[in-house]
Amino acid sequence: MSTLEAVPLDQVIDTARYPLSELEGAEGQAVVTRARRELRAVGCTVLPDFIRPSLRDVLREECSAIAPRAHFDVETVNVYNIAVDSALPADHPGRRTFQRGNAFVARDRVPADSLISRLYSHEEFQRFIARCFGLPQLHELADPLSGLVLNVVAPGMEHPWHFDTNEFTVSMLTQQAQAGGDFEYCPNIRSADDERFDDVRDVLDGRGERLVRCLPLQPGDLQLFKGRYSLHRVSPVRGEVARHSAIFAYSERPGVIGSVARTRQLFGRVLPEHLAAEGRAVRGDRLLD
Repeated sequence: MSTLEAVPLDQVIDTARYPLSELEGAEGQAVVTRARRELRAVGCTVLPDFIRPSLRDVLREECSAIAPRAHFDVETVNVYNIAVDSALPADHPGRRTFQRGNAFVARDRVPADSLISRLYSHEEFQRFIARCFGLPQLHELADPLSGLVLNVVAPGMEHPWHFDTNEFTVSMLTQQAQAGGDFEYCPNIRSADDERFDDVRDVLDGRGERLVRCLPLQPGDLQLFKGRYSLHRVSPVRGEVARHSAIFAYSERPGVIGSVARTRQLFGRVLPEHLAAEGRAVRGDRLLD
């Protein structure tokens, strides 16, 4: 049983700073306004100490306990998450490959009474996230594996440069690496209409310092991010401590389930729900990935 099972979320979240139940008030509107402004400008915003600092150790311990349940695999990938042998021009950035060595604990292996699971399903939290992204409503993924996951990046591993399939991501660092493991991103390096391959190539070749930002994160900080258009990575983890982060996946429409190929890639398995939903995905743009 989670040590936080009986603790109301308003004692877990710093509601004086982030009044989830009073978003129409002055303080609530100020938080939402700042988040929207930063998301619009650079595609990212951080809400520091979203989880009360006194509970950081509990958050870390809960997630550390389930980290061994992660599916781990080292793969050769590119930034677009497409086949590395795809027919692309010789100078195309999709031809650059990296070793991805991160791992994911699937939702069906995250205890329902854990802090991150309770937070993910909490209606006030969902309404708050939707408001920050300027959306009328958000839905939990119908996917039984990828709706809520714990990302584990072990020492010596990294999550190399990539774009997200979803337009937005909600995440929370739960354990820092001893060294390295920095979140780096290139705000709005592409758009729905322009891949900007030259800029992407510069970043991959180490010539894109002007485009890259490093984002300091602390355990318990909540990060909202538009990763569809911003190239990003977790730099190599060094030392003896893995980097852990919870990823809360939502969608603007109900019933979203991941593809069979992507699900097997992330979790090493698929369920009947994935097989039944195969081929029903609808894309909102014509970007490469």
